Amino acid sequence: MNPSTSRPAPPRRTRGIVLLSLAVLGVASALLARPRMLMMSAPRCMAGRWHGCFDTFNGVVLMTLVALPLAVLVAGALAWRRRAAGVSSAWPMSLAEVGMVHGTVPFVWLTMMPGAGAGIVPGRLSLVPLRDLVTMGPLGIVGNLLVFASLGFFAPMRFAALASVPRILALGAGCSVLVETAQYVLRLDRVSSVDDVLVNAAGAVLAGLASRRWWRTTAEAPSDGPRPVPAPA
Repeated sequence: MNPSTSRPAPPRRTRGIVLLSLAVLGVASALLARPRMLMMSAPRCMAGRWHGCFDTFNGVVLMTLVALPLAVLVAGALAWRRRAAGVSSAWPMSLAEVGMVHGTVPFVWLTMMPGAGAGIVPGRLSLVPLRDLVTMGPLGIVGNLLVFASLGFFAPMRFAALASVPRILALGAGCSVLVETAQYVLRLDRVSSVDDVLVNAAGAVLAGLASRRWWRTTAEAPSDGPRPVPAPA
């Protein structure tokens, strides 16, 4: 037995756990919006209208939930392709990749939505820690915790280089700083706050701790098959 070979996780158990995590993230997104308000966006979203769907909070959350089955199908296609190539952890890798994208892009989209004074009012900064935290309210805190939660949950499951709490913290904080900087530079009529960075990073770490037992600790070999032995010179 080669000690350097990583032991693959049980595929059925890992598949069920990650599928469940995707469902939990979807339900958590739905809880941020009132069900009645959520369904009010359905006609415009189903008609493919930008205004009233993709430029509203409820519309984005609704489309995120609607696209969840498609995300699972994409993960299945990626896993099938990897299994054909001989990758042992095809399902966990594929689900982690899709989970990172599907659970992060909608929240980043929401944070980048312009306000009523976008392009008119100058960018605003709030650099005093914990000053804005008391004004966020429970809904604002939960929303900020979820922005990079999927990234913190799935990234260490996909990349061994990110499988540590300090690196997940740095990843969440770095991504949040980029978002807050973009809000300020693009003059989106939003306040770029250090508290947003702190809560976003905390959400990534908490989600990462929730998936700690499935973190990838070694790099995935491209194939489980034997490598060809070079011919003698």
